Amino acid sequence: MMTLTQEFAAEYAKGAVPGMLRAIRTIKRANNLILVGALAASYLHQAHFLVSLGAGMFAWIVPAVFDLAMLSMLTVSQTAGMATDAKRAAMKILAVVVIISAAVNFAAPGPLGLRVIFALVVGLVAGVEWVAAKIRPDFAAIEAREVEATLDMRPARRLDPEVAKARAAKAAATRRANQAAAAKAARVAEESARSRAAKAAERAARVRAEQSELDQMLNQTRVMYTEEVGAHRTS
Repeated sequence: MMTLTQEFAAEYAKGAVPGMLRAIRTIKRANNLILVGALAASYLHQAHFLVSLGAGMFAWIVPAVFDLAMLSMLTVSQTAGMATDAKRAAMKILAVVVIISAAVNFAAPGPLGLRVIFALVVGLVAGVEWVAAKIRPDFAAIEAREVEATLDMRPARRLDPEVAKARAAKAAATRRANQAAAAKAARVAEESARSRAAKAAERAARVRAEQSELDQMLNQTRVMYTEEVGAHRTS
């Protein structure tokens, strides 16, 4: 029988993937709307400014070219598998396009705050497209959550009493055997230590005996030499 936690985990895991897919689709739609709005605002603002400068029909073409170049470079730089040198070149061109477009928006007449806002809109276009390119499922997190849910859903196993008793007896026997082996090893080590101590004492006694015998020989030699010297002086 599943617990409430296990049941919740099962339902959560069941709806996790559809929920993530819906969230990704919603975020991408919102990003597209933001992108369209920001591009429209920047494009119209630049076009009106260029019209006021007397650019004519080119006032409507040039901003569109810059906006399309921005989108193209963002797509190249954020596409997985694209060559590294292509991405680097796209980022360089993107930086130039963003700076020029932001400068045109900032140079348009009007209050300073409004000019700053329109200049930031260009950065918003680049940022939104960059975020949109980064949106993808985190498969490692999904797999980890699936493992957690599977573990939570796994029912607890009840061990048979006889099996539990047999396992306990086996564990006790193993523990006793290990204790006996440890005690035997301790006895062997103790006997070995005593044997080494006895041999060391025997060697020390033999060395002392040999030293004593050597001392006696030296004393006898010294006495004999002294007597011989005394007899020689007397004669």
